Amino acid sequence: MPVINFSYGDLCSLLGEKVPQETLVERIPLIGADMHDTEGGADEMSVEFFPDRPDLFSVEGLARSLRAFLSIETGLKEYPVREPSVRAVVDGSVRGIRPFFSCAIVRDITIDDALLRSMMELQEKLHMTIGRKRSKFAIGIHDLDRVVPPFRYSAVPAEDICFVPLAMTEPMSPERILSENDKGREYAHLLKGCSLFPIITDANGDVLSFPPIINGSLTTVKVGSRNLFIDVTGTDAKAVKGALDIVATALAERGGSIEAVILDDGSERISPDLTPAERSVSVSECEKFLGISLGPEGMEDALRKMGMDASASGDSVNVRIPATRLDIMHTVDVFEDAAVGYGFERFGGKHGMVQTAGRLSPETSLSESLRDVLIGLGFTEVTTLTLSNPKDEFTLSGLPEMPATKVLNPITEDHTCLRSHLMPSLMRILKHNKHRDLPQRIFEIGYVLRDHRISLRLCALHTASKTTFTEIKSVSEGILREMRADHSIEASSLPAFVDGRGASVISEGSEIGIFGELSPKVITDFEMTHPVLMLEFDLSAAAGRAGSLF
Repeated sequence: MPVINFSYGDLCSLLGEKVPQETLVERIPLIGADMHDTEGGADEMSVEFFPDRPDLFSVEGLARSLRAFLSIETGLKEYPVREPSVRAVVDGSVRGIRPFFSCAIVRDITIDDALLRSMMELQEKLHMTIGRKRSKFAIGIHDLDRVVPPFRYSAVPAEDICFVPLAMTEPMSPERILSENDKGREYAHLLKGCSLFPIITDANGDVLSFPPIINGSLTTVKVGSRNLFIDVTGTDAKAVKGALDIVATALAERGGSIEAVILDDGSERISPDLTPAERSVSVSECEKFLGISLGPEGMEDALRKMGMDASASGDSVNVRIPATRLDIMHTVDVFEDAAVGYGFERFGGKHGMVQTAGRLSPETSLSESLRDVLIGLGFTEVTTLTLSNPKDEFTLSGLPEMPATKVLNPITEDHTCLRSHLMPSLMRILKHNKHRDLPQRIFEIGYVLRDHRISLRLCALHTASKTTFTEIKSVSEGILREMRADHSIEASSLPAFVDGRGASVISEGSEIGIFGELSPKVITDFEMTHPVLMLEFDLSAAAGRAGSLF
């Protein structure tokens, strides 16, 4: 998680009053952070924030939040935005590379060493977290007084670019930057396969930035810089806007004045847009969700302590959410902020005095007993992925096909659904270990999804140069004895088994397990070369029927 290092004196200066350091150490964790070691009286402080609050990744953002949380200045912090005097053109050539662009100007700010370090840290923390190592967005901060508006964001051939990169003295082409510069090598993969390179230039053709790789040396921000131009480019429009809002308002906390820029990308718009989002939430629903009694006024106060504006009308509270709060996406996020503003230390009541006795659930008790049985029989326990694919689950295995719970955006074709059987997962284990000595005996007790409901099952496989149906029948009978369930054994016609060497276990009219010798087709389809014995039992059903015994 991002760690913010700052000066206690600097924080108090931003807060507008001196808050005792012990109060800060006590209260900061309550807004979602972990205090690192801070010696009493030491000026240097360090806080590790949860990654869902990128607006707190700088001392400026922390100060804004604490002013509300400590009731110094509650409610929504408004930042006036000057009318635009600068234009930036977004060329259509960037659409297939990094299509989204936002920018802002911050004027009349005093850049000192502390602010310079803070801005550099904020950039990097945003890049590494919500920016996904610059793949979603990249931020550039420039000395506006070194360039001439209007600005242009376009993608051009490599031979059209040559500039001095940040911290360098020699002009370089994009190819040299990507192969020789440290930042270029680190982020070259983001432009892999591109024939055109994104570039931000001014009216004279001078290069401000080569996003998402590196800024130009010309616009380096130094101690004493007064006016800044901020650009954010990327592949995610919401993330690009959010990053710009966070950086611009952080600079405004230092006394800077935000000025809008006219963005011309085919239709004119103004950037940045700091208009708060609005959402109406129910007080009673929030109270039910949190298990506390807030009331309309209490909910208003709690949300105002989280830097929002809130006004109640009956059971509804209309909430105005700052543009910097990228984490507020659903109504429950507002409820969470209400809980934080109310104070987690105020939750809870008297502990109940009723004595209770815990015990293992029937499923757990049964699975532990069967685990001991199988280990005693020479089987080795394994744990496999719950992700699988229909081909392995049903086509190769010869097991009954059923509705599978699919993965919406699978990473690979091998992991497109949640498993319905354990056997295919264990067969993959044997396949990857077929060069090992025989015999091999493995088992797994794990969960599957059947008709989109979780079920605990047991599967065991035994492979050797020679096997017989009698061996797996003996193991199955040992398991059934441990289950203590009335049952009968019937022949199975599943294609997974050799004809006449497969069986179903029936209890109270339904099947609770199968066992037998796998057919040659199943064995060869899984790229095995030796006979395989298999059993699979439904422990959820068995434990439910024999729950009083466990």
